[in-house]
Amino acid sequence: MEAFTCVQDFEQSAMKILPISARDYYRSGAGDEVTLEWNKNAFRKYRIRPRVLRNVSSIDISTKVLGERISMPLGVAPTAMQRMAHPDGECATAKAVQQSGTVFIQSTISTSSIEEVAAAAPSATKWFQLYVYTDRDVTMNLIRRVERAGFRALVLTVDTPFFGTRRADVRNRFVLPRHLKLANFEGRLSRKINESSGGSGLNEYVTNLFDDSLEWRDLHWLKSVTQLPIVLKGILTAEDAILAVENGASGVVVSNHGARQIDGTAATIEALPEVVEAVDGRIEVYLDGGVRTGTDVFKALALGAKMVFFGRPMLWGLAHAGEEGATAVLEIMRKEIREALALAGCRSLAEVTRDMIAHESVYSRL
Repeated sequence: MEAFTCVQDFEQSAMKILPISARDYYRSGAGDEVTLEWNKNAFRKYRIRPRVLRNVSSIDISTKVLGERISMPLGVAPTAMQRMAHPDGECATAKAVQQSGTVFIQSTISTSSIEEVAAAAPSATKWFQLYVYTDRDVTMNLIRRVERAGFRALVLTVDTPFFGTRRADVRNRFVLPRHLKLANFEGRLSRKINESSGGSGLNEYVTNLFDDSLEWRDLHWLKSVTQLPIVLKGILTAEDAILAVENGASGVVVSNHGARQIDGTAATIEALPEVVEAVDGRIEVYLDGGVRTGTDVFKALALGAKMVFFGRPMLWGLAHAGEEGATAVLEIMRKEIREALALAGCRSLAEVTRDMIAHESVYSRL
């Protein structure tokens, strides 16, 4: 494999490899894709304030999430239909995560089943991203299978009563290639996404099957049917963060669904501080969206995130070289995170504090 040195190298390679429909599905955002750009660019508005003359001969970037020790504060966010990127799909990604000692979140609409992923990476820390279907028996079946397979948490996506319009998918009349299926289902639920009536086959699938009536009280239903900790993915405001605490969530992911739902929302790094302040240490706060470098991770940690997740970079690594490519992306990021800590004068994540970054506006006033 080529000597790639950063996530961008893998992205450039993947853009040449992936078929147009899969490429556009993975990389696109909602509407004019304004938030898609903000997610990445907003990180650049924060400046690191490094401390010097600190002994950084020994660096520990491990952390604990939901009580479990992991090797670094970066995990893999749920991304759907990974076998479009590589024949091994989610299984290859889970193996890479197992080797790297971090967290893998599997999507409900994955092209490898819960059981296949569990068999491929039995010792990996695995969480399951959950959509609630109108037919609650479908959701219950997923939960029971996840429990049997040894997954450690449910990540309930709360920003998706239906999918936002991603214009590239409409133009491409996106459907899952016919040789693939949604592997967590049988029959119509697994194959309906292979069809389109003229727009995005994915949006048609979701509109017909996802429960758009979900409310906060449904979190109590979910807690009543499983003992797994529940993390809410898609929190962007202090108000909803407080409700997450009050309704028994174990954690929240500050996320705008990779800028794929409503265009014009804040970048996740911009929304993070108010969520952290509202939660006030009562539950864990994570972030995804726009993360591409170790310094991005550092900035999110300094603003109060316990853990950071990313999705698209893993798809680029997967498309480039399967498990080997996915592993390489994680290890490049590990090196960058460690380097960011050391050069900022931190020996551990506990030493990454809020005063170590400042918004660009602070310097523009000087």
